[in-house]
Amino acid sequence: MVAAAFIGPGTVTTATLAGAGFGTALLWALAFSIGATLVLQEMSARLGVVTGLGLGEAIRRRFSHPVLRLGSAFLIVSAIGVGNAAFQTGNLLGAGLGLEAVAGGTPRTWALVIGLVAGLLLWSGRYRLLEGVLVAMVGIMSVVFLVTAVMVRPSLGGMASGLFVPRLPDGALLLTVALVGTTVVPYNLFLHASAVRERFRGPKALGAARRDLTLSILVGGAVSMAIVLTAAGTIHEGDGAVADAADMARQLEPLLGAWAGAFFAVGLLAAGMTSSVTAPLAAAWATAGALGWRTDLSAPGVRMVWMLVLGTGMVLAGFGVRPVEAILFAQAANGVLLPCVAVFLLLAVNDARWMGDRRNGKLGNLLGVGVTAVALGLGLRGILAALGLL
Repeated sequence: MVAAAFIGPGTVTTATLAGAGFGTALLWALAFSIGATLVLQEMSARLGVVTGLGLGEAIRRRFSHPVLRLGSAFLIVSAIGVGNAAFQTGNLLGAGLGLEAVAGGTPRTWALVIGLVAGLLLWSGRYRLLEGVLVAMVGIMSVVFLVTAVMVRPSLGGMASGLFVPRLPDGALLLTVALVGTTVVPYNLFLHASAVRERFRGPKALGAARRDLTLSILVGGAVSMAIVLTAAGTIHEGDGAVADAADMARQLEPLLGAWAGAFFAVGLLAAGMTSSVTAPLAAAWATAGALGWRTDLSAPGVRMVWMLVLGTGMVLAGFGVRPVEAILFAQAANGVLLPCVAVFLLLAVNDARWMGDRRNGKLGNLLGVGVTAVALGLGLRGILAALGLL
């Protein structure tokens, strides 16, 4: 489910723009993001397995003073609930782009249809059904991008330079922040801590949970890098222009030829569908946990929150926001939100009352603080650049 959550239209669009515009130059940002995801998601999974609490619940219990508890709940609800509503707009429009390419119509119209389908899946309240649908969709898309990345035969020297020599080409700052935001997805930290409770019970299951998340994240990271490489080897070598789904589909032509457009459209639909389900679900779990509500999928509070998030995304998508720009903006906003959520996570996994001897050690804290600091620096630079101060 974690891999399905961050391989959404945002990942496909942002990674495509990175490869199309800058070749392999931003691979280092993606590599950092994958490492950061492993660090933070391990903490999130450990929290859920050891305590049986979601991140929102753990933060609520972390603060005993009523003012601090209320303040932390407000920050979680506003950042994750409101933020995911905006993020959902990009998910729905991304899926709508895919359906537009296959069946005609407009992304706005299809966004409403996708929203209704996502709502039906969430209303079912069946975790295993949700997980199975998402894993199947991601698996098909992953194979095609990975095979295509091999077929375009990227330069090994260019890959090594992009991975190990961090640099920011002119005009790449916002895209770099977006790459971080689309990989280290803040709402995934809430989603994962709650989701692991459905499969892994108690500290003895921690090893299995770690293996599960490591495999999921590495697969998701490999697919993200494959998208950058396919775009770098095809679109970047041409005119580098990306305006819609048809332009993005060109990167699959080495493998699929004339079928590239149709398959990419279906892949974009699958990516949008997965994120359209997981974003409202994460917001619901985070909000319910922070406010002390029941957190099972059929609980009234959980259903109310995901319906609000999904409904807001559908309304915003219906206003005619340009899909590619909306998706890129949402990913950049994610990158700015990440440091705030990471700080809350670090507080939770260092709480000896709940974590016991499974709380963070010195290395875990060092890695967590380092990830947070880098994300904060990139986020602040992104804000300053957006304001025209850089």
